[in-house]
Amino acid sequence: MLVRAIALGGLLALAACGPAPAPAPRPDAGGWHEFSGNWTAAGSRRTLTLAEGRRASVVDLKGSLLLAGPGRPGVGFRAEVVALGDSATGLTGRAAWTNERGEQVFSELRGEGTATGNHIVGTFVGGTGRYAGAEGSYEFSWRFVLEAEDGTVQGQSVGLKGRVRAGSPEAATGAGVSRP
Repeated sequence: MLVRAIALGGLLALAACGPAPAPAPRPDAGGWHEFSGNWTAAGSRRTLTLAEGRRASVVDLKGSLLLAGPGRPGVGFRAEVVALGDSATGLTGRAAWTNERGEQVFSELRGEGTATGNHIVGTFVGGTGRYAGAEGSYEFSWRFVLEAEDGTVQGQSVGLKGRVRAGSPEAATGAGVSRP
C-alpha cells in the first residue's frame, strides 16, 4: 500500500513538472494582433503561355501557416489559396486560414507576381468565430522550391508579417444579431 502511494505521488509530481501552458495572445491597446510567420504549401499550377513571353497561371495551394510573436492571433492554421497570376499585370487571389477549432479568417491577395518581383499583400476581409469581422493586412514574398512538369508545385513564404484585429465580441459570439 505504501509503495502504491509513493508511486502515485511520484506520477503526480512528474505530471506537475510538465511545460506551462502557452500564454494567451495579447493584442496591443487598439486590439491589433501583430505577427510574423512562415507559410508552406503544395498544390498545382496550370500555366497558359501568351504572346511575347507573357504567362498566366492558376494556382491552387494548401499547406500550413505557423505564426510567431506575443500578439499573434493563433499559433497554427491550415491555409488554402486560389490565385490567378499574370506575368505582366500581377496576382489576385483569395485565402482562407483555418485554426484547430475550425474558425476561419479570410483574405484577398494582390501582388506584383511579375517576372521581376513577387511582393504579395493580403487584406483580411472577415472570418468566422473569433475572427468574425477581422480586418488588417499582411505581406510576404513567395518562393517556389519545387516545380514539376505536371504542374505540381511546392513553395514557402519569405518575410511574412502583418497585423489583424477581430471584429466586436458581439460578432464573434453572435450576440446582437437579430434572427427571424
